[in-house]
Amino acid sequence: MITYEDFLIRVAEVRAKIAEACRVAGRDPAEVALLAVTKTHPAVAAEYAARCGLAAVGENRVQEAVEKRPLVSASAPGLRWELIGHLQSNKAKLAVQTFDRVQSVDSEKLLNHLDRAAGESGKTLGVLLQINAGNDPAKFGAEPGDASKLLEVALAKTHLRIEGLMTIAPLGANPAEGAELAVRTFGNLRTIRDELAGRFGVPLRELSMGMSGDLAAAVAAGSTVVRVGTALFGGRS
Repeated sequence: MITYEDFLIRVAEVRAKIAEACRVAGRDPAEVALLAVTKTHPAVAAEYAARCGLAAVGENRVQEAVEKRPLVSASAPGLRWELIGHLQSNKAKLAVQTFDRVQSVDSEKLLNHLDRAAGESGKTLGVLLQINAGNDPAKFGAEPGDASKLLEVALAKTHLRIEGLMTIAPLGANPAEGAELAVRTFGNLRTIRDELAGRFGVPLRELSMGMSGDLAAAVAAGSTVVRVGTALFGGRS
């Protein structure tokens, strides 16, 4: 694990990239949140994030967050935890108990389980609908053509707060192809969001898209949350 001093340098570098991407896109950097992805890193990674003022961390697996969150709850009581990895319906209850927001909601079945679990826990859970905007068979997410129906079902849930959409760009065979796919994927999600927001009369403010390698393309397309791990914490174990 890197030192906190090295982490601060990395945060500054990533924030500078976000600021430059916003300058090119004509956006305010304050519109783009940095989500520190702490998956596979020790609990101290979450402490680093809270200590330097980041609002939230992202985890891929429910069980990993279950183990880590209690270790940092005393030193970082205000830190929000977000699930960004695929969630199986049988882990919905534990996810509701562990996370402040779930970004990877991709099916009606999962919506039903999360809504029920949130109701039983007496909370309203923030969620993002994950859309496979890159039409990548290797990625999770609802198909773009199913996004309208998924949102319609989601908005009827009384214990869920639908805050926006999320996607992951496909990997290209080479950097040039990857960059092209990222631009296309993020543009698709922005279009889907705009169409759904207009049709249903809901803001869907959050667009969670972009990681270290495709951050600029995501910001240009309107991302409000970029998910960055390795560039902040170094290689994963």
